Amino acid sequence: MSDDPLVIFTPSGKRGRFPVGTPVLTAARKLGVDLDSVCGGRGICSKCQITPSYGEFSKHGVTVEADALSEWNKVEARYDDKRGLKQGRRLGCQATVLKDVIIDVPAESQVHKQVVRKRAEVRDITLNPSTRLYYVDVQEPDMHDPSGDLERLHTALSQQWKLDDVQADLHILQIMQPILRKGNWKVTVAIHLGDSENKPRIMHIWPGFYDGTIYGVAVDLGSTTIAAHLCDLQTGDVIASSGVMNPQIRFGEDLMSRVSYSMMNDQGAEEMTLAVREGMCGLFTQLAAEAGIDKQLIVDAVFVCNPVMHHLFLGIDPFELGQAPFALATSNAMRLRADDLDLNIHQSARVYILPCIAGHVGADAAAVALSESPQTSDDLVLIVDVGTNAEILLGNREKVLACSSPTGPAFEGAQISSGQRAAPGAIERVEIDPVTKLPRFKVIGSDLWSTEEGFDAAIAQTGVTGICGSGIIEMVAEMRMHGIVDAPGLIGTAEQTGSTAVFADGRTNSYMVYDGTENGGPLITVTNRDIREIQMAKAALYSGARLLMDKFGVDKVDRVVLAGAFGAHISTKHAMVLGMIPDAPLDKVTSAGNAAGTGARIALLNSDARAEIEEIVRNIHKIETAIEPRFQEHFVNASAIPNAVEPFPILNSIVTLPTQTFNTGGGGEGGGGGRRRRRG
Repeated sequence: MSDDPLVIFTPSGKRGRFPVGTPVLTAARKLGVDLDSVCGGRGICSKCQITPSYGEFSKHGVTVEADALSEWNKVEARYDDKRGLKQGRRLGCQATVLKDVIIDVPAESQVHKQVVRKRAEVRDITLNPSTRLYYVDVQEPDMHDPSGDLERLHTALSQQWKLDDVQADLHILQIMQPILRKGNWKVTVAIHLGDSENKPRIMHIWPGFYDGTIYGVAVDLGSTTIAAHLCDLQTGDVIASSGVMNPQIRFGEDLMSRVSYSMMNDQGAEEMTLAVREGMCGLFTQLAAEAGIDKQLIVDAVFVCNPVMHHLFLGIDPFELGQAPFALATSNAMRLRADDLDLNIHQSARVYILPCIAGHVGADAAAVALSESPQTSDDLVLIVDVGTNAEILLGNREKVLACSSPTGPAFEGAQISSGQRAAPGAIERVEIDPVTKLPRFKVIGSDLWSTEEGFDAAIAQTGVTGICGSGIIEMVAEMRMHGIVDAPGLIGTAEQTGSTAVFADGRTNSYMVYDGTENGGPLITVTNRDIREIQMAKAALYSGARLLMDKFGVDKVDRVVLAGAFGAHISTKHAMVLGMIPDAPLDKVTSAGNAAGTGARIALLNSDARAEIEEIVRNIHKIETAIEPRFQEHFVNASAIPNAVEPFPILNSIVTLPTQTFNTGGGGEGGGGGRRRRRG
């Protein structure tokens, strides 16, 4: 192995070894990392800004020392003096590699911007916001009534709107008197109506009749992405939706890597808290700009997140979540203020964070339960929300069970040799010709297949850059369906598979998807290690679902709901061919889109839903996969494609999967197990 320093780029996960003195921009270009530059590396354009991460990263097996990159040079100093660099940033064309280093490429330095696929789903939501506008006529002061202006405002709210015991923060007192007089003693008041922990409180005040509106944000804070919806609190309309990569990715792509980082680095948890809050504030600025509103009009916010993100966002060290019994600091809902979390919206804005279900099943799963209501279902429904960590719910009117499963980031394109996040140019759909065994594909940003006329012109701006999560899932399923990958997950030789796209790659074989090297583009392949990464991810997902089915005493479910970006963009047939989900009729497998985000919107726009979800969570039965003996058994069986023992009769009635194996040891695919049928 080379002794050259190891360079790891996030969020792409691409890595390679480079000689000491290699500019970061050069390393990025050689690895195909999406790092912008238009000035030819002269330190003029500033588009190649990067953020090095320092400390111990157990997931990557590296410790990044403070002198991993060269010191600032005159070019960087001049640029910082004239235009300014954010703290911790370097110019990739100027910083050179001296030792092992992890480099984060921020969103603004990426040529092909991340596509955050968490849109606002169309949904009827009862409108009952926690903050409302009230127009009041306040009694003017006179020499015979010594009461203060605030007291007379209280009286007006009580008499005209039956709002009693309304509180006011100091900043209201500081602006109230001139506003009352400017409005000729008629004002519009935004009031948070209170909750189980807080009395009603004046949020803002305008002179006269305010004919505008106020806003709230519903935020799905995920391990990989942060998605938010800006909503009009008077109409319930979604005014703007946007998302960003979670800047914590540079500390580790999966949750346990971040817990490990906090354990092994002093101030590690504080670093990650600061990073996610800064990312959140940037997202709010982006939303407000998109909608053309003042951020100070955002007076309410609801957050959903997994337990580790919950703790890091709140500034709580996630240490206890990294070891049994995975104790949360609190599982209850949180009612806070924006300034408690350093958020750049209205200083008194109310923040509601949904309750967590268990140490590994968070507020995001609670939001999915609020959105999809398994507890009211007459049939047995399995709800799967797939991300870096999968949350799984199974239930009906009888009971609801919940667990999480550590799928890792492979479904999002990470840890895959040609993998990338969803962005223009990424392969997202795949088909393999049953005769030639050659692939064709679609990329994000074009509706044309790669074999169709006009494809090259349609992608001229982006090119073909890699494979995103939906693409790699369809790719592996197609390879299995057409006899290129066997059930244990081994890619056969060109002779065994009958495909000229297969080539020897060391001790195993790989499959050629796209060769753009003649035009300076990437070589995109699927390796046997890629297959293994997908097997591990899908086995973890299926094992969690199967474990809940065991606990429920069933061998099948009535319907499956796929939530998250995964559910909206993956073919259900390909998901079942992989064995990601239990065997079920394809018309009973549906997508709920971003159900966690929908649950957050429901809680934002209907304050009664907050008490409802707190009650629902109290009645959900939590299953901890880490201590369940059968989880490992299911995991081993589910490592096969689709499964070593489960028969999958419905799938087998739709597709016929090849039975040959490519291991020289021979053998078959594994027999089906005789399992009890679902009880009525």
